[in-house]
This record gives sequence, structure tokens and C-alpha cells, in this order.
Amino acid sequence: MRPLAFVVILLVLAVSCSPHKTALPAVSRPFPQHATYPGQKARPGSYSQSQLDGHVRAFYQRWKADYLQPAGRDAAGHPLYLISHSRKKPGETVSEGMGYGMIIAVHMAGADPAAREIFDGLYRFAQAHPSDIDPRLMGWIQPPDGNGNDSAFDGDADIAYALLLADRQWGSGGEIDYLAAARERIAAIEESTIGPHSRLPLLGDWVEPAGNEEDEHKYNEYTPRLSDFMPAHFRVFARYGSADLWNEVEEAMETAVLGLEENYSPRTGLMPDFAEPAGSGLGFPLKPVGPDFLEGPHDGDYDYNAGRYPWRVSTAVLLYGDGFWRERMNKLSHWVERATGGDPQKLNAGYHLDGTPTKGQNYFTTFFAAPLATAAMTQPNQQAWLDALYQAIHDRHEDYYEDSVTLLNLLLLSNNYWAP
Repeated sequence: MRPLAFVVILLVLAVSCSPHKTALPAVSRPFPQHATYPGQKARPGSYSQSQLDGHVRAFYQRWKADYLQPAGRDAAGHPLYLISHSRKKPGETVSEGMGYGMIIAVHMAGADPAAREIFDGLYRFAQAHPSDIDPRLMGWIQPPDGNGNDSAFDGDADIAYALLLADRQWGSGGEIDYLAAARERIAAIEESTIGPHSRLPLLGDWVEPAGNEEDEHKYNEYTPRLSDFMPAHFRVFARYGSADLWNEVEEAMETAVLGLEENYSPRTGLMPDFAEPAGSGLGFPLKPVGPDFLEGPHDGDYDYNAGRYPWRVSTAVLLYGDGFWRERMNKLSHWVERATGGDPQKLNAGYHLDGTPTKGQNYFTTFFAAPLATAAMTQPNQQAWLDALYQAIHDRHEDYYEDSVTLLNLLLLSNNYWAP
């Protein structure tokens, strides 16, 4: 053996046996993925795949610079991160944003060498700020705003889903057992935020299923937020939690949406931000809530919660070819194309369920346009509409909420989103 080769072998052995050696984590599904979606009928047609990938990378870098913030270290010295949801309050975050950030980070692994550190830091922050009601869930706003430290359904659902993605991306043999953490959060979601009779997502762990006398039973298990209907998430949760329960959730969502569509939006397919029982007791059918039910005057309209509905349900169409949700998007997506004459700039930032634009919101925002672009991917005859929407959103930056939703939709639009 030549001396040089012998030295090289010794050096390799020394490094591989060193107790201080840290192996680089494997990335199982690095960005870009170029996934095949069983339910896809169209894709943005004005750009190559390489250009679509580039749009996602550029948008991610801007999003990361604007909203990802260091949040100190935990007791073991691990870095913590948060997704800032307010430029006026940069140290404030919400569980919704943490879930968005975790899903984005795991998808960008391979493009961003820091993706796993970011993901782990976001998760550790969420773990360090539990709900006072069910500590397996995250307190929805941090620091707490004085109105109670409790959970919001969508934030924890996205966090649980992101943990399952992380298990597929990096495995669960490191310092964080992603799979065990996901199972624990799914169990908490099942036990604390699914209606025992309605099988609908509760607004959070603070909602009493039968309602609370102090609020005249205003919030109960039949008062869902329609953007919490996440059928693609729930199909995955059925593999790691109670399959029977999640099947019942799927049926309940379909019942709720069909009733609302038939009675309040038969022409448009639009959904309200929040719904409530149409009768005097608890149960189906549901109706849109009145103004100021929880967040503002447009709580019963297609507004800044329900604008996520086309994205959430179209994901199930794309990933699983779901026929029920494709039919819903067929109505909604074609109605909005007609209503705007195929011009995304004419999208109103909110509508009454009959399709009348809400007053005072006559402006374009990517928040409404991006989910509608994903909906157009599920339809075989909306290529021009899809291309117009994509052109309007792919390089436009607004604020935390709009940009986070847009980036998540860009992952779908570029075929770089995947399921665990």
C-alpha cells in the first residue's frame, strides 16, 4: 500500500470514529420534487418547470427574511424560531403562523440547508408555549393577549401535519421524535377539538361542545370555521389516529358544506367564514353566522378566513382525486372566473355568499387569488384563468398572512407539495 493512501485511510477512520462527528441529516424529499398529482387537470402554462421552481425559491427567501425570527434558546441551548405575524409587533406569533412555517420549512429542505434547524426551532417554540386547557396543543397567540391562553384548531392541525412530513423528510431517530410528537398532537386534536356529536372541527380547545351559558351557547360544536375543513390533512391523520373518527369528520364536513351551498350559495359555491345551526337547537343544517360572531362584520361572508377554503379542499382534489371536493371547486372556480371576466385584478377582497362584492373591499390581494389558482388546477377548462392568477401572485409580496398562504399555494402550483 502506498504511504499516501494509508494516511488517507487513517484520516477517514479517525473522522468516522470521532465522538464529536455530527452526520449531516439525510433529506429524503429535497426541493424541488416535481410531484405527480392524481387529481391535477391543469398547471401554470406560461413558465417552464425550472422557472416555477425559481419562483418558489425566490418567494421563500423573501418570506424567510420578512417573517422568520430568532426567539432565543431553550434550556438545552437549542435555537428557537417564530413566524412573526405583525410588523408592528415583531415578537408576536400565532399558532397558525407556526404551522405554516413548519410546513414550508420541511418542503424547502434541500434548497435551504437550514431547513431542519428552522423546523426544529419552530416546533420547540410551539412546545414551549402550550394551551392552558390542553397542554398538548399550542396557545394560539404568543405572548397571550389577555383573553385566555387556549388553542386554535388550524394551527395545531398544521403543526401535526408538518411533524408527519418531517418524519418522512428526515426520519424520527434524531433529538425530536417527529412521529411520536405528531401522534400525540393528533390525539389531542381528536380529544379536545373535534365535536363529539357534530364531528366538526371546534374553533379551539376552549369551545364547550354543548355551548357555554355565559355566551348564550354562541360557540359550540356546530359553529365551525370553514377554513378549518382540511380533508387532505384528515386523510393522513386517519392513518395515525382514529380512522373511524376521521371518516366521520369527512362525512360531517360534506354534510355541512352541501347544506350551506344548497341553501345559501347555490350559484357561487362560496362558503362563510363561520357557520352555526340554522334551527333552534344544535345540529345540521348550518347557516352563515351574523356580523361580529367572532372576528368582525364579515363573519358570515366569504372573507379573510373562508378565502383559504379553496386551497384547503383543492389540496384533497390534487393529492387524492377527491370527486366531492372537485365538484365544489367546479362551481366556485367557474363562478369567480365569470364574475371577474377572467381578470384577477377585479377580484374583490370578500363576497357575500350570493356573489355580491362586500363593500369597502374593492382591491386585489394575493390572499384570495392564490387559493383560487390552486382551485383552477383541479379543473380541465380553466387554463387561461389559471395562468392569469399565477401571473398575478407569483412575485407579489404583501404581508405575513397573504405571503404565507401564497407561498403554500405556490408549492402546490409548482408541483412541489407532497403528502406524508
